[in-house]
Amino acid sequence: MKFLKQSLSLSLSCCLVLATAPGGLAAQADQSAAQPPVQAAQQTPAQLQQLVAPIALYPDALVAQILAAATYPDQIVEADRWMQQHPDVKGEQLGKEVDKQLWDPSVKALVEFPSVLANMDKNLSWTSSLGDAYVNQQQQVMDAVQVMRDRAEMAGNLKSTSQEKVSKQGQTIVIEPADPQVVYVPEYDPWLVYGEPIGIWPGWYSYPGLFLAGPGIAFGFGFGIGFFGGFGWGWHHWGYDWHHHGIIYNHNTYISHSRVFVNRNNVNHAGGFHGGAGFHGGSAGFHGSAAPQHGFGASHAQSGTHSGAFSGFNHGGAARSFSSRGQSSFGGGFHGGGGFHGGGGHR
Repeated sequence: MKFLKQSLSLSLSCCLVLATAPGGLAAQADQSAAQPPVQAAQQTPAQLQQLVAPIALYPDALVAQILAAATYPDQIVEADRWMQQHPDVKGEQLGKEVDKQLWDPSVKALVEFPSVLANMDKNLSWTSSLGDAYVNQQQQVMDAVQVMRDRAEMAGNLKSTSQEKVSKQGQTIVIEPADPQVVYVPEYDPWLVYGEPIGIWPGWYSYPGLFLAGPGIAFGFGFGIGFFGGFGWGWHHWGYDWHHHGIIYNHNTYISHSRVFVNRNNVNHAGGFHGGAGFHGGSAGFHGSAAPQHGFGASHAQSGTHSGAFSGFNHGGAARSFSSRGQSSFGGGFHGGGGFHGGGGHR
């Protein structure tokens, strides 16, 4: 009898546990789901100035392409790997092959400047920090660019040359190619060119053809952009609206729809976000999703979706683990692409 009572008591206890467990687990899941996502802190003006220092003296349209592409660090990696795997594809053929890829137009545009693309891959943590900052602090990022240009001008290192035209629109410093068909990417030490030295961005590495040891600016080869004029992502489709602090793509405001970075300024109650980074060119957006390819979890440039492989970047920390797939981000060489025109020297 005692044994039967113990068995009955044990059975009732088990039933009670099974009956209450789903509710308890559900409550735990709800509590977990209600936890706010970890958010990186806003960067200070000084940090943003340090962040944009390596690109602040580039031509306006190139700055626009870089900032837009930085919101797609996964595609930057894939595009640079593709360039490494196709070193003999050049000129118009390069444009045709790149046009077939599922990258955002900003990433495709950087193929015109292979050293810039390779530098962004090599410095992937910096690139991702730049993309995060652009998504969440767009106006402050562009203010930082202007601050650094002003500092370089005051230091005597930013002025018009035969390679680029430097002008002012009010208090805004504008940088454009002197020849609209040939774009020169300035070479400089971003930690010395602005007069008073600034701290090196943690983990930043110089890249051949973009770095000049010393305080001045130099120009090497020019990048001929004529080969890419017939493609919708080419150089002449990009610009910057300094008045509204926005990137211009195809005469419209570029809006990236990358899912890499959460726009912390527009998080909705469901935990999603708006306006974060693909592109929205003109009146019609693009919808749909694309399957990851080549193991990179890449998004279709026209779909405006992303696999989420880069969520939780924490200012680029995840970039290192991502870049460890396949080739290292620090192993890229200098890639030729497009037409090159000799010119320019130190100034």
